[in-house]
Amino acid sequence: MTAVDTTRAATPLKIMVIAGMRFPIAEPFAGGLESHTASLVTGLRRAGHLVEVAGADDSDPALVTRTYGRVRDEAGSGRADTSESPATAAAERAAFDALLTDLREGLLGSFDLVHNNSLYPLPVEQAGLLPYPVVTTLHTPALPWAERVLGPGTSCTFVAVSRSTAEAWHPWIAPAVVPNGVDLRHWTPGPGGTDAVWTGRLVPEKGAHLAVAIARAAGLRLTLAGPVMDREYFAHRIAPQLGETVRYAGHLHHDQLVRLVGSSTVALVTPTWDEPFGLVAVEAGATGTPVVAVARGGLTDIVSRRTGMLIPAPRSDEGLDRHELAGAVRAVHAAVRLDRTAVREHTARRHGLMAMIRGYEDVYREVLRDRDWS
Repeated sequence: MTAVDTTRAATPLKIMVIAGMRFPIAEPFAGGLESHTASLVTGLRRAGHLVEVAGADDSDPALVTRTYGRVRDEAGSGRADTSESPATAAAERAAFDALLTDLREGLLGSFDLVHNNSLYPLPVEQAGLLPYPVVTTLHTPALPWAERVLGPGTSCTFVAVSRSTAEAWHPWIAPAVVPNGVDLRHWTPGPGGTDAVWTGRLVPEKGAHLAVAIARAAGLRLTLAGPVMDREYFAHRIAPQLGETVRYAGHLHHDQLVRLVGSSTVALVTPTWDEPFGLVAVEAGATGTPVVAVARGGLTDIVSRRTGMLIPAPRSDEGLDRHELAGAVRAVHAAVRLDRTAVREHTARRHGLMAMIRGYEDVYREVLRDRDWS
């Protein structure tokens, strides 16, 4: 069994983590950002740091210590993290204004640093007004606010979750890279099985329809799991495919997801956009389930021949042509032959939670040393 790293910090820090205000930090997680926030907080606390968390209402109180309402996307967009309806924008601005005012005025206590794990620009814009250094994790390609907010006077330190994400921000900043990690205590080895699995938000850019086509061509049953965040996409592209060979398991809690992924023969990761990281690929690998992934964005950093197979991005987001489908089927057949123990061990070495935490601790130490914060 792979050892679980329990390294504790020599000098514990008091850290305020800022989460997003769109979705609660609670199971079942709305997406990778919320899951990452929970893992970050868990790992920092496990390492001995004192961590407070500001986030949305309905968050798990064991994780989030202060809430500032919950910003709901009226349009029901699958990309709700970045939607900009007037009501949504106003509510989000109010929530972050309140949080940052509390931080400036010391109403939440004192901290060694603030870790901004949200996608909202205000913590970056106002970093210089806070009495603590601010570290911001970049989870997406460059957002619309980048050109307006970033420049030579930016007070934040930035970390990207993958090399491809860092490169997307290079016109404005040069982020360090700390790859995401998963909790190896929770993502445990599974026995494998005979079916394929696909997990994620059911929205067009996650490409579940591509996974359906690949699984069918490979002669595998497929289970889909995740929140339906674009009802029109689900109704038109996914629901008509459901039946004996394709089933939808729903939006699962963590332990259910671990069992499902760990009892699958292969995980299909099929985005139609440049995935900033691809956390679901790491989660699958941690259970020992090999991955077949479209070679887009951060997935090219994660998936290797030790953990699965990469396939070229299809020429059309709508589907694969017969040559692309044949190549994907060959990749599936190669991936399912990989040794599950070796897949787990390689994933654990590169993407265990505490490896991620050590990366962030290095960033924190550098920030505190270089800026002489004390």
